[in-house]
This record gives sequence, structure tokens and C-alpha cells, in this order.
Amino acid sequence: MSNIGYIRVSSHGQSTVRQLDGITLDKVFEEKVSARTTRRPQLQVCLEYLREGDTLHIHSIDRLARNLFDLQQLVEQLTAKGVTVSFHKERLEFSGKSDPIARLTLQLMGAFAEFERVIINERRIEGIAKARKQGRQIGARPKLNTAQADELRQRVAAGESKIGLAVEYRISRQAVYNYLRQG
Repeated sequence: MSNIGYIRVSSHGQSTVRQLDGITLDKVFEEKVSARTTRRPQLQVCLEYLREGDTLHIHSIDRLARNLFDLQQLVEQLTAKGVTVSFHKERLEFSGKSDPIARLTLQLMGAFAEFERVIINERRIEGIAKARKQGRQIGARPKLNTAQADELRQRVAAGESKIGLAVEYRISRQAVYNYLRQG
């Protein structure tokens, strides 16, 4: 019987330090990736590692899943395997024993996490639209100016090597193809 921790943040700029701080764990699986999907490398390794009698410690429900379906599926998969799942922030624990109040709480918290993700995405889309309307650059700035892009297309049309041009302009081969599609 081991105490296993799963720690996740969405981006490399975020810190995992506060999650499961002060909890004695035998092994920790940590990753910096979005929870949009359950196909996360360290989560998959963690799920394979867990054995009957183990306890999986997670800081909060939204660290495991951002939609209700994935959350319920993961918790059911783990408890069916004999693993106890402990969410510390919400003070919820699931061991496969039927507890209708805990299950309802999990469903409500999971629904809120999913709702929060949808709202954040809507705000992001609105922010991008507003920035574009104001003429602001969205995403990475183009590597080549208009004259350089035109020259690149002419040189490719004249038979020069795309790889050689990529090296010369200090852009990737894919960027060369992108500029060719734009022209």
C-alpha cells in the first residue's frame, strides 16, 4: 500500500510547489500540460503504476480532469482497481464504497470545473477577436517581411533549394512551405 501523488499544472511557467505540500508520498507523478484530455504522459504512467490498496493523492479535482465525463471515468477506473482517490482541496475520498453524497459532490465539482474551462475558453476567444479588431498582432510575428517573402517565392520558382533558402533566411523548412502557400 503506497501513497502516490499526481501533480499537474497547465503550463511550464506555473509552479507545482503548493500542490500536495506537506503530504508524505512514496512516489510522485508530475507534469506540465493541459487537462483537456486524459492522454497525458505522466497520468498514463501513474495509472499503470497504481496497484490495489494504493492511495492516489491529488491536490484538487481540476488537476485530474477538466470535464465531468473524464473525471467520473478516471475515478471509477481507479476505484474499480482497488485504488483510493483522495482530493485534498475538496476533502473528498473515493474508495469504491457507495457514498451517494461524495458521488454527488464529485459530480458537482466536476461540472463546475468543466464550466470554468468553457468560460475561460470563451473569454480567450473574445479577447483574441477584440485584439484583432484593434489591429493587434495575434500569435508569433512573421519571420519575413513582405519583400522577403516575395523574394523567397521567386527564388523557389526559379528552382532554388527550399532547404538552402530556409537556412539562408533562418527559418524552418515548414515556414518556407507556409510562405509558398500564402503567395
